Amino acid sequence: MADFHQNGNIAQFHNLRTRSLAELDYELETFAQTRKISLVLPSLYSELEGAALPDILAELAQVKYLHRIIIGLDRADAAQYAHARRFFSVLPQDHVVIWNDSPRMLDLGARLEALGLAPQEPGKGKNVWSCIGYLIACADSAVMAIHDCDIVTYHREMLSRLVYPVAHPGFSYQLSKGFYPRIGNNRLGGRVTRNLVSPLLIALKKVIGDRDYIDYLRAFRYPLSGEFALRTGQLPDLRIPSDWGLEIGVLSEVWRNLGPRAVCQVEISDTYDHKHQDLSPEDAATGLNRMSMDICKAIFRKLAADGTVFTPNVFRTLKATYYRRALDMLDVYSHDAAMNGLAFDRHEEAKSIALFAENIMTAGQVFLDTPHETPFIPNWNLVHAADPALLADFKAAVAADQADYA
Repeated sequence: MADFHQNGNIAQFHNLRTRSLAELDYELETFAQTRKISLVLPSLYSELEGAALPDILAELAQVKYLHRIIIGLDRADAAQYAHARRFFSVLPQDHVVIWNDSPRMLDLGARLEALGLAPQEPGKGKNVWSCIGYLIACADSAVMAIHDCDIVTYHREMLSRLVYPVAHPGFSYQLSKGFYPRIGNNRLGGRVTRNLVSPLLIALKKVIGDRDYIDYLRAFRYPLSGEFALRTGQLPDLRIPSDWGLEIGVLSEVWRNLGPRAVCQVEISDTYDHKHQDLSPEDAATGLNRMSMDICKAIFRKLAADGTVFTPNVFRTLKATYYRRALDMLDVYSHDAAMNGLAFDRHEEAKSIALFAENIMTAGQVFLDTPHETPFIPNWNLVHAADPALLADFKAAVAADQADYA
């Protein structure tokens, strides 16, 4: 049963199951007549070979209110890009596939490199940043939505509920963030949110005291969800993290630029499952091991920018406080899973908590040792100021790639 609880920090919109999807979509189609809505799909080529994406496209093909779909394609050669063009051609909406590894894109990347403005590493953050640049260059959309391409429980209602608060002309929200229960294959999911982010924020509050930023992040039911929608007026000034801190980074940017009253979270699904990352305890550069490091660094940087002073002693205390709180919460999650008949491997969950505890210390040391590290990709306002022709050239390069592989 849905609830209607409000946490008092950000607006929460629940699915009270009193309205049909057809009625919701009709309103969105009306809004879209004057407020065009575009969707960004950051995708690896490998996701075209998975089971989720064909079903996602079949659902999206039924969405009438979308003005444009922008697909950012990573890790693809020329033949794979040509295949991707055919793969996405089932979409009836205006759509474009940005081949991020094309020679033209690499040339534009070299231009940015010469200006000192190039993204530092490939990945989802760079992909989303490129798609945002293309949307800014098109200059014809009022709302941008983003979701992943590996959602195996996808339904088009997810998108409708996600964009509604920022597409509605009578609402003032600038960012809409999706939330849902992470359940798949009869298992409780969302390990990084459950075992890292939630207990880490509680521990931070105990160690460094009250912070508005901590209260803000704690207000999100699922802060690491990859589904969010923005009014496009915010895009040119938005700094996108280049690492796994993308979701936390976007929330932090909106908090810095606009404040919590401009943000809402929306229940978009009763269940949600997607590709699961390995813990990868033996490799700090991959899987949840890498993700947890990047998320910790993103939170520490934001708190430091807000005036918090970190020392080695603070990080040692934080690790101990986090570890105790995470183990306490592990009991609660195991009981919740048992009550709902879900599988729950306490041993594996405890292993992830031990790894995350070590990564809190490691991320803290990296933060202290590299105070000049700049993980954010420059925002598009800065890029445009340095090279006013780049956005137009970017749009032209995408068109040329499409013409070559029509």
